[in-house]
Amino acid sequence: MTPLRKAYLVAAESAERLIAHPAVVAAWTAPSALEGFTVGGLAAHLAVQVRFVPRTLTDPPPPGEVVTLDGHYTRAAWVGADLDDETNVQIRRGGEQSAAEGPGAVAAGTAGAVEELRTLLAQAPADRLVHPPAGPWALLLDDFLVTRMMEIAVHSDDLAYSVGIPTPDLPPEVLGPVLGLLSRLAVRRHGQAAVLRGLTRAERAPASIVAF
Repeated sequence: MTPLRKAYLVAAESAERLIAHPAVVAAWTAPSALEGFTVGGLAAHLAVQVRFVPRTLTDPPPPGEVVTLDGHYTRAAWVGADLDDETNVQIRRGGEQSAAEGPGAVAAGTAGAVEELRTLLAQAPADRLVHPPAGPWALLLDDFLVTRMMEIAVHSDDLAYSVGIPTPDLPPEVLGPVLGLLSRLAVRRHGQAAVLRGLTRAERAPASIVAF
């Protein structure tokens, strides 16, 4: 298994633990920190970053154009979309529908997916292509897993903040690829100087260097 795949499993296990946290379960139907999501809906959206991957790997490799990791984000419809854009509405709707299964079912489904992935990721060849949910193109599996690790990192913070618990710390093998991706996307959006200043020069930092 590649180091990236091992890192993804670490991130998936962290998400699994957070989704089953008593504070998340207790606040399941309460509003989350993200507008339009309940805590349960947000937890279910986090769970999808794990539960979707086995389904992707059981499908045959997709035909069509293969894009790079960064190229994926130039095409994804949700990037830069308004909160009420249909793409984002569908994302929230899907989370809330999954949350209706209840916290126990969402947690169990996530745990089951993690176990399934231990075998699937070890067996997948290095050049395995997968079809991301964002569009009709193909990504290398390891690039796709970086997109899932980023989602897990960001939404774990959203979920933990929503219920007043510390955001889970992720190890360097997870955080490194995530921060690398987000930094490149931030540079693409704001320019190199803005990101450098945002990270190092408070006196002339821009108001925002967010990646999306």
